[in-house]
Amino acid sequence: MTGSQNGIAIQSQNGVHPLDSGHSRLNELGYKQELKRDLSVGWLVAGGFTMAVGLSMAEICSSYPTSGGLYYWSAKLAGESWAPFASWITGWHFLQWAVTTSINFSLAQLLQVIILLSTGGKTGGGYLASKYIVLVIHGGLLLVHAVINSLPISFLSFFGQLAAVWNILGVFFLMICIPMVAKERASAEFVFTHFNTDNEAGIHSKPYIFLVGLLMSQYTLTGYDASAHMSEETKSADINGPKGIISSIGISIIVGWGYLIGITFAVTDIPSLLSPDNDAGGYAIAEMFYQAFKSRYGSGTGGIICLLVVAVAIFFCAMSSLTSNSRMVYAFSRDGAMPLSSVWHRVNHQEVPIYAVWLSAIVAFCMALTSLGSIVVFQAMTSIAVIGLYLAYALPIFFRITLARRSFVPGPFSLGPFSTIIGWIAVLWVATISVLFSLPVAYPITDQTLNYTPVAVGGLFIIVVSYWIVNARYWFKGPITNVSTHSNV
Repeated sequence: MTGSQNGIAIQSQNGVHPLDSGHSRLNELGYKQELKRDLSVGWLVAGGFTMAVGLSMAEICSSYPTSGGLYYWSAKLAGESWAPFASWITGWHFLQWAVTTSINFSLAQLLQVIILLSTGGKTGGGYLASKYIVLVIHGGLLLVHAVINSLPISFLSFFGQLAAVWNILGVFFLMICIPMVAKERASAEFVFTHFNTDNEAGIHSKPYIFLVGLLMSQYTLTGYDASAHMSEETKSADINGPKGIISSIGISIIVGWGYLIGITFAVTDIPSLLSPDNDAGGYAIAEMFYQAFKSRYGSGTGGIICLLVVAVAIFFCAMSSLTSNSRMVYAFSRDGAMPLSSVWHRVNHQEVPIYAVWLSAIVAFCMALTSLGSIVVFQAMTSIAVIGLYLAYALPIFFRITLARRSFVPGPFSLGPFSTIIGWIAVLWVATISVLFSLPVAYPITDQTLNYTPVAVGGLFIIVVSYWIVNARYWFKGPITNVSTHSNV
């Protein structure tokens, strides 16, 4: 299940959409045209550091295989006195409905572009759906995902396996098909060394371009913690949970890099792909697929089929995201940390946290409603997705290498003597990307080009801490221990 949530599915849509999920501001302002050539190297850099994060998480997961995952780990590793606060902070930063909102909204936009191209394209008078129709599509997708997540775990496991197969085969299909169909191909020098410093975003420094370019890869490499949240529904979770985390990242790095290389070799005219006046209305990857087939065969139908392959991959990714959301809601409410907790932690006769599933779907839909009023507000809200997730990833790792450095008892999967150094690499990397995600991505800075990520993340932190000080510290005692662990911290 986790494989579909990382690398491939999101990268397929995250690389070029002008209103991309979560960090749409970065793409809307045109920095994608600077970074296209930077992705091939940036992907490997971000992937390597992400593996350090994943390895550290896998080691902790092996010792504490629970659906609470990150926030449970923080409580166990922070020690008895700090456990409630540590789990409270980690849990609320990880409870990222914005991720599900962002992925589904991007899929809705992609489907809108597929409809546009299928009806003749923008230059041919094709149908361009309004923001209201996109929202309806978004809602319909969430409804389908909620229904699937309401099925017994055996069905959900089947969809997860299908997603993994689809992602791998789909990406191999695209990375071979598109370069073969394209009449023109970029040179290796252009793919691996070119930076488009002549851009409309006002960013001309190559080092700055490279650093900001890391964000696209890092945004893609998320969601690999899903295995941890399914631990209580997984056999031999102390072994299979870590395997899921590591294999998810590893497959995404290898196959995702191959996909990027294959696609970027087919790109020769970046400005035309990003032009809002092209057939895809500025959706670059759709335009590239469409024009590759149209220039060779006289019809862009093959490109539309390729986009459908991408859409299905993102569909599975969003499905997995909702699964992760619901399990976190279930675990968090089981410990009384949410309003109406007694409702959200109930399970049906098939052991599915049905109320948590539908709550997650409804909240994800409500968050997308802000796009009708102000896209800036929507972008600011969803911008906390990646930083919030990675802060939640880093907190238990930080506690593991500091407060619990001597008392931690590893499970079957252990990093041995490398545990501390890998843990510090992971924590420092999260600190680095948190700064990078807060950098301006266009100049001059105005109210429409300002990166609101620090405001959104800071606002969430202030709200969570304030509620803890005023109210929650008097009643929240941390996770309820209902599973055996390898550690006696």
